[in-house]
Amino acid sequence: MDEVAALYASEFIAASPAGVLAGKNDDQLRTAMAQGHARYRAMGTREMRIRDFRISPMDDHHCVAHVGWTATYARKDRPETAIDFDVHYFVQQLNGEPKVFGWVSSDEEALLRRHGII
Repeated sequence: MDEVAALYASEFIAASPAGVLAGKNDDQLRTAMAQGHARYRAMGTREMRIRDFRISPMDDHHCVAHVGWTATYARKDRPETAIDFDVHYFVQQLNGEPKVFGWVSSDEEALLRRHGII
């Protein structure tokens, strides 16, 4: 979790149809990431793969990284299911080190329900 947390700025925002969240890159973030990982594994998540990636520069220090993901779910009670979704990450690069300071995603819960994962 430390390696993943190192990709994020000291503070960040996240937005989805569920609302907007502001957080800090601290032990609470690492705990939330570990809990999220456990939840995804319990749902049958087998793989998360980047299928598409492009960058939209905003200025000399900021960009939006548009990432297309494919999540594959494998459970005994249903056939293997692949779900495509996109997340848009706001990135700031200062002193040569890029850090994610925010992201926007779609309604993950609705997508998982639509595909029968939850």
